[in-house]
Amino acid sequence: MARTELRLSGSGGQGLILAGIILGEAAALHDNKQAVQSQSYGPEARGGASRSEVIISTGPIDYPKVREADVLLCMSQESFTRYAGTMKTDGILIYDTLHVKDAGHARARAVGLPLTRIAQDKAGKKIVANVVALGAIAALTRVVSMKALKAALKNRVPKGTEEINLKALEAGFEAGEKALKG
Repeated sequence: MARTELRLSGSGGQGLILAGIILGEAAALHDNKQAVQSQSYGPEARGGASRSEVIISTGPIDYPKVREADVLLCMSQESFTRYAGTMKTDGILIYDTLHVKDAGHARARAVGLPLTRIAQDKAGKKIVANVVALGAIAALTRVVSMKALKAALKNRVPKGTEEINLKALEAGFEAGEKALKG
């Protein structure tokens, strides 16, 4: 049984809860896997700490919390500082180079990508950096298929934003693929 534990972390308002829901839905409804998603966020509407955890497995999930993340996404310096030491040493850390300036003490393989800049340049809006990150996660881990992510994304994003979000997803996947090769 393959089990992958993912922690998506950053600041409130970055869309990490939605990203976790999309990731879990992609796995469970479209890739025929088991998935569980949980979330935590500070009392602030924007700017406070935010975390979404997703466990994806080919078999039953006996414990619904992330123990040691296989994949950690950090969209803020605070989230990097808080969680970088809590992941598996053979895991993969993906961080937004715009918001994480000091990634020096990562225990795992670290991949810095300009997620927010890609969102602005390729999709025209910084707000879809969370979706760019989902594409990068798919490329770097293969934990879910792009077909499944696209289906879940179309189901979850606000009506009228599907096209911009699909552009962001593709751009993130391309960035992840490039990082794998480089």
